[in-house]
Amino acid sequence: MSDQTNENRREVKEGDSLLPAGRTGERKIEHVRLCLEEDVAGRGITSGLERYAFKHNPLPELDFASIRLDSTFLGRAVRTPLLISSMTGGSAETGRINERLASAAEARRWTLGVGSVRAAVEKEELAATFNVRRHAPNITVIANLGAVQLNYGYDEEICRRAVDIAGADMLVLHLNGIQEVFQPEGDTNFSGLLKQIERICRTLSVPVGVKEVGWGIDGETASRLYSVGAAFIDVAGSGGTSWSQVEKYRNPDPVKRAAAEAFADWGNPTAECIAEVSALESKGAIIGSGGLQSGVDAAKALALGADLAGFGRSLLGPAVASEQALHDRLAQVELELRTVMFGIGAADVEALRSTPRLRRKAY
Repeated sequence: MSDQTNENRREVKEGDSLLPAGRTGERKIEHVRLCLEEDVAGRGITSGLERYAFKHNPLPELDFASIRLDSTFLGRAVRTPLLISSMTGGSAETGRINERLASAAEARRWTLGVGSVRAAVEKEELAATFNVRRHAPNITVIANLGAVQLNYGYDEEICRRAVDIAGADMLVLHLNGIQEVFQPEGDTNFSGLLKQIERICRTLSVPVGVKEVGWGIDGETASRLYSVGAAFIDVAGSGGTSWSQVEKYRNPDPVKRAAAEAFADWGNPTAECIAEVSALESKGAIIGSGGLQSGVDAAKALALGADLAGFGRSLLGPAVASEQALHDRLAQVELELRTVMFGIGAADVEALRSTPRLRRKAY
């Protein structure tokens, strides 16, 4: 069992847990339960961030208290270069998790992503579970839909509706082909999808980005997405949750359950994805996510070229456990990030992004 799963289990036992006592059978809350209680991390593959280290600067010539985390993302001022990645929504229980995530993001001024708004688009009564703006009036919010749904009748109007439901500033379309194969309800027609993505990028009035869900967007794919108007790429690489492993626990088909095991080590490492996308001559903004566990990981992602560093499952346990646990975890990540910057002599995020003190470890 992974360390992350053990940590999540410890945390959800504390405080005012939002996880129902028994199984509900509802997909969204069962996704949360599986991520907290089962070993759903990729096996034999990592984020690649552990292959990098910062060269310590013993004389940083900085006052720790003066280190600044404020930055910008797509022209919007952000107090930290940190993101709570898209995770959940779509049921009463997951709506309460979203409320807690939104309140914490507002308090710490993190950017906030919500889970796929598809459930609310198709069932109006679920819209409130994604309406995070009422709890987070001042931060950047990113709505989320599955890109494949553009091949199943979703159009610009539905995308606008998703943005409105979340009170969002931008939209991200997620790519999750491997998950859809193993999901009992999966939609697997990804043909001609780039053209469909372009249609949304060119017509929606808010910035539209594209993300993976844990298998990573490589440089070549990112280049194609930027060329059709994607404003940002969230690489969402390997090293965190493997959604083929999550769906393995949900799928009643024994063949698909067995086949999912062959994909436990599938994906492009997060660090590799960030480096490849950052190296492109023509690019938009970059979010580095996928297996990040600490502010040190966030610093590495930013130094590799990300504009924001995103955290998902490592925040889910604290979010379910209690408000205090979540606030403490966000504060810890910020402290770790500031300490890295102090340790290398970077006074602000721009200096961190351009630091020559990140090096690849020799093995």
